[in-house]
Amino acid sequence: MNYQLMLDEILKENEDKLPTLLLHSCCAPCSSYVLEYLTSHFKITLLFYNPNIVSKEEYDKRLNELKKLVELLPHTNAIDIVAIDYDNGEFYEMAKGLEDILEGGERCFKCYRLRLERAAKYARENDFDYFTTTLSISPHKNAQKLNQIGEELAEEYQVSYLYADFKKRNGYKRSIELSKKYDLYRQDFCGCIYSQRARRGE
Repeated sequence: MNYQLMLDEILKENEDKLPTLLLHSCCAPCSSYVLEYLTSHFKITLLFYNPNIVSKEEYDKRLNELKKLVELLPHTNAIDIVAIDYDNGEFYEMAKGLEDILEGGERCFKCYRLRLERAAKYARENDFDYFTTTLSISPHKNAQKLNQIGEELAEEYQVSYLYADFKKRNGYKRSIELSKKYDLYRQDFCGCIYSQRARRGE
């Protein structure tokens, strides 16, 4: 599936409207290009829900960087942020039995679903037109799996999913450029203890 072309079609269908979008955000760097790209097409609310993050200190640091980005990044329409209180218990419950799975495998896919499902629920409860996530901008994330999960949740919660593969059209490269421009903290691991250990070679 070419998710970029699917996104193009959705943007074309809505070119005379301003739909609401609940955008799950994993961090400021990944959100930078996505916001630059979509802010003229949607009224965006960022959902910062990432129970996978290894500590509250790291969680707060990433959330504060996201707030900084929204203040600094020019945007056509107002951008709101909804931050869910830090609680990594859901993540560790989800990861039980999968602790030794390599990065990029089934544990990661379940983590995608955990975060996307919270977004789908919130979008449904608050009457958003669409929901999606910034995660597909990363070259380390499986865009096909993310979009498959998003499609399943859209059907389950009866709210439209915005198909995307934000790394396309140099999206990831642009996110690096914007991170440098706004001096954003770019973490060197996804967020969870397992990705941190893998990064350290443990």
